[in-house]
Amino acid sequence: MLVCLPVFVAAPLVRYSPWLSLAMTLGWLGLSWRLYSRPRTRIWGDLLYGFTLTWLAGSFYWGWLRWEPLWHMPVEALGIPMVWWGARQRFARIGTWFYLGSLWGTAVTDLYIYSVGLLPEWRQAMRFDRLDQATVPFMAALDKMAAPWGVAWGIGLSLLLLGVGLWVIQGSRRLHHWAFAGAVLNTLLVDGLFLWGAALLR
Repeated sequence: MLVCLPVFVAAPLVRYSPWLSLAMTLGWLGLSWRLYSRPRTRIWGDLLYGFTLTWLAGSFYWGWLRWEPLWHMPVEALGIPMVWWGARQRFARIGTWFYLGSLWGTAVTDLYIYSVGLLPEWRQAMRFDRLDQATVPFMAALDKMAAPWGVAWGIGLSLLLLGVGLWVIQGSRRLHHWAFAGAVLNTLLVDGLFLWGAALLR
């Protein structure tokens, strides 16, 4: 759920109310601190802190910079200084590893987009406010994805995500490692839902 929310809730919200989405970051942060300060809910506050980092970065990118895909990863990495600080302070290990898992999954997804040559379609689709207006770039993107090169990259990177996620889960019983693996594996779910939704437009 924490992987899907920034994608399917924050991304559409910031298209119409970016400042509201950005302000909601303070609400998520306050709730995470409240939960983290109580022993019985510390784990959930810890995890929610990592979610807050992903929500903050997503609000900035999808609110003001979504037209340029090359800015995607740099903006999504805005939480790295907080991860570094948390590691030094031994703070919110579960949340920071969740954020790193989400970031790594995003990097693999972007690698697919770059490798298949979907940057022009991304830029064209972001110019429109309604889904029906973006049909042409969506169709062009699907044609590239269905080509042998696109299918090969999709299978290869999906296996990479699956392999890393399962390897981390099987190799450790620590919650922060499981948070990382969960974020990575759920990237497959999110990407699959996007592919399914795009296919429905055909």
